[in-house]
Amino acid sequence: MIPEIYAVIMAGGVGSRFWPRSREKNPKQLLEIVGEGTMIQNTVRRLNGFVNEKNIFVVTNKLQKNAVVRQLPNIPSENIIVEPVGRNTAPCIGLAALFIERLNPKGIMIVLPADHLIINEQEFRKVLETAAQVAHISSGLVTIGIHPTHPETGYGYIQAKDRTEESQSLNFEGVYEVKTFAEKPNYATAIKFLESGDFYWNSGMFIWRVDVILSEIQKSLPELYIHLMNLQPSIGTPLFEQNLETTYGLIRGISIDYGVMEKAERVYVVKGDFGWNDLGSWDEVSRISPKDESGNFTKGEVITVNSKNTYIHSSDKLIATVGVEDLIIINTPDALLVCKKGESQHVKEVVDYLRRKQMNDYL
Repeated sequence: MIPEIYAVIMAGGVGSRFWPRSREKNPKQLLEIVGEGTMIQNTVRRLNGFVNEKNIFVVTNKLQKNAVVRQLPNIPSENIIVEPVGRNTAPCIGLAALFIERLNPKGIMIVLPADHLIINEQEFRKVLETAAQVAHISSGLVTIGIHPTHPETGYGYIQAKDRTEESQSLNFEGVYEVKTFAEKPNYATAIKFLESGDFYWNSGMFIWRVDVILSEIQKSLPELYIHLMNLQPSIGTPLFEQNLETTYGLIRGISIDYGVMEKAERVYVVKGDFGWNDLGSWDEVSRISPKDESGNFTKGEVITVNSKNTYIHSSDKLIATVGVEDLIIINTPDALLVCKKGESQHVKEVVDYLRRKQMNDYL
């Protein structure tokens, strides 16, 4: 029987590629980007019937905490964990593991980003169930690999081993031992990955037992583990917030992939094919959005004349286009983005410029 399941939703990012809608106080995961409901609300809703709401934890930051609490009224307030500063995913996951360990050291912990799109939610829950069983039986680390549909250069990749005796003995279809993790490739390499048939997109979703991930952090990131153990006794006490602030000042940022997953011995990938998209840019949102006969997507007060293949979102004023094509136009009360399609990965550079110039009202 699988132990009780807990979910950790990582929700501290800024989403700078979605400027000007995404801001530090109201980032991508707190916005309605595609369809109804914000990204984080949809992430929680997808877990209905699989993870009890009292077992869902959200890791966020000070600027976003109040909005997270407002948007997720059914999540217990003590389950909202506030990092004093971002330190990448390994400290974030380790901190959340401490909270769950107090409740159930052998519990299954599912880690999900707050800002992904998943179309086939029933299939997604089936994959999570398989991953939870594998994590329980194997005492290993489990990740979800997305079956690639095209040579994508914006994702990391996971290479699966051939089905070995060990992975076959787990008796689950679509479960493989991990051979290697690969960084985001160039286009030629992405084509080779796709043609090989044994590479999957790295979804950034993880499943493991709480005691197992803490043990792996102890092995691979001993310095982080010591800091976490120093924090542990103060959780749930008035001293915790100050201790967390002090401890995070000492912790170095590192990703769970680089810090733990690439070094661990028992790592498995469960194949997922459920309409996943990490929505990494306005181009990607435009690609999956419904369009009119001219290839335009519009939201808000918009008039298009002789315009083709545009994505236009207006929050508070009329936008009219005449004779344009292949544009992304995002209007907010204080900022306007006009971007050629195919270039939206560079929106982050606008945010970097604003930060350098200390134009904080626009961040």
